[in-house]
Amino acid sequence: MKKPKELTEEHLVFLDGLRGSGITNMFGARPYLMKRFKKLNSTQANEILIYWMDTFAERQKNYSQGT
Repeated sequence: MKKPKELTEEHLVFLDGLRGSGITNMFGARPYLMKRFKKLNSTQANEILIYWMDTFAERQKNYSQGT
């Protein structure tokens, strides 16, 4: 998947934390992302969320391996 141009590591870390908190199902995470990052519009937040979902398993694998 192509990385959204607005995406930062901070977005990914926020979404990882949100997932870990259990506050919301990640399919409902877009409003949380928009509230935390005020400059994101709905489309941008959705693209970032989809990217996070699509790359989650690979990123977690890399984190656990220390890369």
